[in-house]
Amino acid sequence: MNRYKLAVILAFLTSLLWFSKASAQSINKSKFGNGLRFIAADSSFSLKFSTRFQMLYHGEHNEETKNWDDRFLIRRARLKFDGFVLSPRVVYKIELGLSNSDIGSGLLEQNNQADNVVLDAVAKWQMTETLFLWFGQTKLPGNRERVISSQNLQFVDRSLLNAQFNLDRDAGIQLRNEHAIGGVVFREIGSVSMGEGRNITVTNTGGYDYTARLEVLPFGEFIGDGDYVSSDLEREPTPKLAIAASYDYNDNASRSRGQLGSFLSEKRDLSTWFVDAMFKFRGLSFMGEYANRKALNGPVVSRTDFGTVEETFVTGEALNLQVGYVFPIDWEIAGRYTSFSPTAATSIIPEKQYTLGISRYIVGHNLKVQSDFTLIRQPNIDDYLQARLQMELSL
Repeated sequence: MNRYKLAVILAFLTSLLWFSKASAQSINKSKFGNGLRFIAADSSFSLKFSTRFQMLYHGEHNEETKNWDDRFLIRRARLKFDGFVLSPRVVYKIELGLSNSDIGSGLLEQNNQADNVVLDAVAKWQMTETLFLWFGQTKLPGNRERVISSQNLQFVDRSLLNAQFNLDRDAGIQLRNEHAIGGVVFREIGSVSMGEGRNITVTNTGGYDYTARLEVLPFGEFIGDGDYVSSDLEREPTPKLAIAASYDYNDNASRSRGQLGSFLSEKRDLSTWFVDAMFKFRGLSFMGEYANRKALNGPVVSRTDFGTVEETFVTGEALNLQVGYVFPIDWEIAGRYTSFSPTAATSIIPEKQYTLGISRYIVGHNLKVQSDFTLIRQPNIDDYLQARLQMELSL
């Protein structure tokens, strides 16, 4: 991040602090974990500011050197702003990523050689009691694990399935409908977006990306939108279940993983299916996901003279299953199994992961310490171990 952008952010934060002390025309409704809240005296707008970060220790066995390689890093550091404008039916959200892991742009031509800071910038209009229109840059309605905030995860980070196949963020429009028939809740979501991911500034040279998702909650809604919060911290008093399916068609995709990955020299139409489920009851939680991606005309773009794959789209299938139990003392033990099976022609290595997680929730997901230990297996390579320890603090 250059000095100019840092100065702008610092100036904005300073103005917020001044505003909280000096303005008598705002109501400050603050609570730990919910940020700083302000409402204009005439109720014409509201603003909530919050921040969070994750401090991570990551270590793993190096098969080449036979050494233990490790590091400390700031995995995520975020600034978030949201509220309503003119009416509670029109809300907005802005989220900025400040850590190097958040930005990670590589100063690409497609990003105007700039830091990739903006995560979300979206406005949401409640058109009717059940129908919502979103406009801007935000997460697409893909797999459940990706839509769950990185603050609210059951493990230190998301699974290998998500790393390979998630749709991530994109700029466009989304139409969302939610209604109930009896005690069963239905949600229908459709989106049209650019297809290349967040913060793209060049002209769209390919086609658009189209996503559709259907969710069914047969036993009604979870407490506190718990179908998009990992772990059963609310200890649901009755069984709750959410099942869903998503389909994404990326017309003339130019990046190896659709909205993510390297920009390749040729384009492909990508189709991706997701099926997922979330179950919670009295501290017990289960989440399962399946993903399948195909590329029309084959995923491989180019090979060397020796036949080695140089450029390829990431296709294939993956399965992720995880289960956990939160004890009444706010400790949780959880297990996760993930398998990734890429299309054979791509020369990408298949992988299986077995993960054990232990978490201590001090103030829910707002202040917690999590650890996980993963056994990683790949063909023709010795198994190796990964260990992680992370603290999450969200104000």
